[in-house]
Amino acid sequence: MTLRLFDTATRSVRDFVPRDLGHASIYLCGATVQGEPHIGHVRSGVAFDVLRRWLLARDVDVAFVRNVTDIDDKILRKAGEHGRPWWEWAATYERAFDDAYRRLGVLPPSVEPRATGHVTQMVEMMERLIERGHAYASNGNVYFDVLSDPQYGFLSGHRIDDVHQGESAGEGKRDPRDFTLWKAAKPGEPSWPTPWGPGRPGWHIECSAMAVYYLGSTFDIHCGGMDLVFPHHENEVAQARCAGDDFARYWLHNGWVTLGGEKMSKSLGNVLSIPNVLQRVRAQELRYYLGSAHYRSMLEYSPEALDEGAAAYRRIESFVTRVSTRAGAVEIGVRPEAFERALDDDLAVPAALAEIHGAVREGNTALEAGKLDTARDIAGAVRAMTSVLGVDPLDPHWAAGATSSAPALGALDVLVRADLERRQQARAEKNWAVADEVRDRLAAAGVAVTDTPDGPEWSLEADK
Repeated sequence: MTLRLFDTATRSVRDFVPRDLGHASIYLCGATVQGEPHIGHVRSGVAFDVLRRWLLARDVDVAFVRNVTDIDDKILRKAGEHGRPWWEWAATYERAFDDAYRRLGVLPPSVEPRATGHVTQMVEMMERLIERGHAYASNGNVYFDVLSDPQYGFLSGHRIDDVHQGESAGEGKRDPRDFTLWKAAKPGEPSWPTPWGPGRPGWHIECSAMAVYYLGSTFDIHCGGMDLVFPHHENEVAQARCAGDDFARYWLHNGWVTLGGEKMSKSLGNVLSIPNVLQRVRAQELRYYLGSAHYRSMLEYSPEALDEGAAAYRRIESFVTRVSTRAGAVEIGVRPEAFERALDDDLAVPAALAEIHGAVREGNTALEAGKLDTARDIAGAVRAMTSVLGVDPLDPHWAAGATSSAPALGALDVLVRADLERRQQARAEKNWAVADEVRDRLAAAGVAVTDTPDGPEWSLEADK
């Protein structure tokens, strides 16, 4: 393979060499199902869905594990505040996340384990850690001894003297830098039996135990948001390594969605839920927007940026559907080498999108010149490229979520093109009144017109 990926652990771009030829194993930290998913949550799902699709496109079999954290302090608190059982609260929002992923065309994982279903694996890992001198029990709690791990901090770069776990001191904790593996039961809270007494798991042990259980002691890639590098992923790898597992060979982290320069989070109150955003744009347009920036970069949200992303996607969609209307069925074709080089370069989606939009411009020129075979070949290449990004306009997934959009857009294009030809003629004759009248009428109908060196392009405005 020629794929190169930025590895957080080595802070460098490395050749991706799977542990097993032709097979890749990937673990993605999934949702803590405490509330409605927002676009910041699902960006990670979209970003690493592109990684998975690219590996599949390169004939690499992928085992993809995405967990669900269904027991957590926040889940218990919110369920209590609303007078609901904790398990019902978690299940409700687990379904909400599943629906968001499905609507955005994120491929379902190979397996989606819940933390509550893997306490046995967590207990077994804690027993190994205690036996090896890396963990200790105290008053029903179990803690990881950070100072026992000489490599602690290698992933995040944290110096041991600067470590703050972001959790309470904990009853019986020997050092404030130690972190909790198991929490002793409290009155009214759910609990599971263990050799150290009833309780519930800490956050970090969940992912370590599930990743190893499903993917083995050594697996290829561990993914997640950059906010998880410390303490979550640092603690994950420390637990696994000290328990005797090699764990992940590559670490990939996606950037945040920001709003006003701040990370989008529930605590900041700047949440944009998936159902609300999908009132403004279609699911494929939201997916295009969330996946349009490089996965490691920050994505600054604004309504205008979302609308621009939706309009850019509709230019691709309009071209493909017009070709299918005028030239017949468009089959998935061959991906250009430049597109493949872009994705092989640490999933450089912006460069890949540049190739797609360049092909669309070339295809529109061929279509208007009546070169239908050429236009159809280009449209096939566009389908091949957008399929890898999960936004193929003719993918049945999108058709299932809309009312026959492709034929409708094709018919609309015929009508709009007639008006645009009339406008072009008026401009050539310097009849500005007629040219402006045509443009204003299209704008009133929700059709935005953009004049480009290749002629006018139109798109549907997202708020119409």
